[in-house]
Formats: sequence, C-alpha cells, structure tokens
Amino acid sequence: MRRPFDLGILFLALSAAGCAATTQGDPVSNSLNPQVAGSPQTSNCSRMSLGQGASLGGFVPFPANSLWNTDISAVPVDQNSNAIINFIGAHIGVHPDFGSGLYKGSSLGIPYSVVGRQQLLLDVNYTASGAESDPGPMPIAATAAIEGYPNPGTGDRHVLVLDNANCFLYELYDSHLQTTLWNAASGAVWDLLSNEQRPYTWTSADAAGLPIFPGLVRYDEVAAGRIPHALRFTLKNSQSAFIPPASHWAANSSSSLAAPMGMRVRLKASFDVSGFSAKNQVILNALKRYGMIMADNGSNMYISGAPDNRWDNNDLHNLSQVTTSDFEVIQLTPLYAQNNVPTGAAPQITSFTASTRSIPAGTPVTLSWQVTGASYVIISPDAGAVRGTSISVTPAHSTTYTLYATNAFGRTAASVPITVH
Repeated sequence: MRRPFDLGILFLALSAAGCAATTQGDPVSNSLNPQVAGSPQTSNCSRMSLGQGASLGGFVPFPANSLWNTDISAVPVDQNSNAIINFIGAHIGVHPDFGSGLYKGSSLGIPYSVVGRQQLLLDVNYTASGAESDPGPMPIAATAAIEGYPNPGTGDRHVLVLDNANCFLYELYDSHLQTTLWNAASGAVWDLLSNEQRPYTWTSADAAGLPIFPGLVRYDEVAAGRIPHALRFTLKNSQSAFIPPASHWAANSSSSLAAPMGMRVRLKASFDVSGFSAKNQVILNALKRYGMIMADNGSNMYISGAPDNRWDNNDLHNLSQVTTSDFEVIQLTPLYAQNNVPTGAAPQITSFTASTRSIPAGTPVTLSWQVTGASYVIISPDAGAVRGTSISVTPAHSTTYTLYATNAFGRTAASVPITVH
C-alpha cells in the first residue's frame, strides 16, 4: 500500500533544519550592506540582477525542500474540501491582482527590488507590531518602490527588497519613508538559504506570518516557462488557526469552514488548461503542481503578483474563467490553534563581546558572538542581518549594540555598549 504524503512530518523535518546555528564568516563592514561569507550556496544569489522588478536569473528563494517549493500534486485532499470551497463561494473567478500600467494612478501588484552590497543601510522604526518585527537597519533604499506606486495611497504599502550579496529578503508593511529612515507597521527578514520558520504566533509583513515575495507571480518566471513554487492568494474570511509555513492568524470568522492562514489549495489535475495562452498555462500548471497559499484577509481568490509593463492585462483577465470550484483544499495538517501551538527553546547566546569598549572616534571595533539554535541573527544598529560570528563596526558616537537571535520559538537578545570619546 502506498504511504500517504504526510505534510506534518515534512514540516517537522524542515523546522529542525531551519534552526541550525549561523555559519562561520569573515568580519564585514557596517558602512554598507554586509557581505555573506562562509556559505557556498550564496553564489546562487548573485544570479539575481539589480533593480526594480529584476530577473532572479533562475534563483529560487529557499531550499528545494522548502514548503514553498514542494510539489504537492499528490498530497491527499482534505475531507472538508468541498465544504470549504462552497463556504468561499464555488463560482468566484480567480482574479490576478497584478498587471501592467496604472489603475486609478497606482501600479498593479506588489513591487520588489534587488540590491547589492553597495546598498546603504537605513534604520526602521516600527509603528505597530514592533515586538514581533525584525529590527533594522535594512538595505532598503529611500527610492524603493512602495506597493501602489507612484500613488501608494492607504493600501498595504508593502516594500520588498532582496539582497543578492547576503541572500536575505527584507519585507515591510505599511511603509512610509521619513527622509533617512523607514516607518513601518511591521517587518521581517528572511534567510533565502534556509527553511526559516517565523516564531509561532508572530506576524511578518503579511498577516499569516509568511514571506510575500516567494508567492508572487513574476514575469521573468512566466516568460521562462515555469513557476517552481506556490503562489500567494487572499480570502475574505479566516479562522483562528494556521498551517505551516504560516505562523500567525488574523481571524475575522468563527466558522470552522473559514480558512486557516497558510491553507493550501491546488488546481484540480483534471482541469483543462489547453484553451489558455501559453503564459496563462504557466500560471495554471504551477497551481496544479505547487498550489497557492492563503496569506491574508482580502478579496476572495485574488492571486498576488509583481507589476510589470510586459503583462497583457486582457490575457490575464482570462484567468477569471477559473473558479473556486476548480480547486481542492489539500490536507489541513498540521493545524495549529490556541490550544496546540508548538513550544520549544529560544536561541541561546553564549557570548556577545567587543574587542574594546572605549575608543577614539573613527576607530573600528570587532563585535563577536557565539549563538546556538538560531535561524538568523541581527545586530542593531549599523549592521542588520549578518552571518558568521564577527563583524567590524565603526561607531561615530557612543552606541549600544544589540544582538538578536531568532528561531521558531522566539528571540533572545544580548547587548554590549561602546563608548566613543
């Protein structure tokens, strides 16, 4: 007898892998975006071109066994699939929430930018969910495109930036530039080389605690003929529960048929895509193989993508012929609610030291640390997300540096003051 695909077992294995300690690296400068050292995989990130909406050159965020990149075409259908589909509305057409040009003065979709090691770091000030957000600084330029540009208005105002030198993804929600820093309601850093799991019950720049970028429909992938990952979509109603890789709920419904954050649906294998354009077939075939993940409360069956003037909006509109009833919900497992959220040990910081704690202005200082059990490490201010076990900083004035080590079970912090005289 063929053994059923167990998404729960897969997730537990990925969680363990994602909590590995940081790798050894060389000291890096704090004046520019710190450069990755010590990981041969980072060379893949250099495939990404620079600029807004740039091609990733075939680079796929997160490892091949990430839940985002896992083929779920053989995963069993959930026993309540039909009821959930009917609760959503069986005849609702898919809506591509992206395209070319402007609508009411705003671009269509969620933009992203790729930066390199020369990108300066800017501080981030959180205005809402700071306790569940990753501290800056981040390599997000003052010119970074805000969702809805050139007229972002009062929407979600996401900002997404990939770093092709360090292989991190930075995402902000409700972003507002304040001359030399960003105000944002929430934000997150994602290690593009690992199966990072956000701390359970924490949000990100998305309601589900998910990264946004890996779920976008991008023109460069469609033009290349293949989307090798799941897509992001929204539904009007959600319940107080989540399924990994989601980590957070934002419930607005008490119905047991409302979607948990992270719910995954796939286009039925029997759906005939032959009548659609070649580009739309790429999207539909991805929905058969990888499905799409519910990431936020919003309009039903809206699929997220990046704006690009090469999209044919009329052709994309043909996707509305695909309705909710053409999808099926895959097994809702593991399903976490208030009574069974996983618990475990936060990272342990064995040491966080400075080569000297009192310096004349303009003198570099080496910060060193030993951390176990962390998915990623951030040093604030000046450095941001880093790899390795040491960096060089040159504080212009007396500064207290704080190291933040994070994994699926929480965050640990340690600080060291530097006096400049």
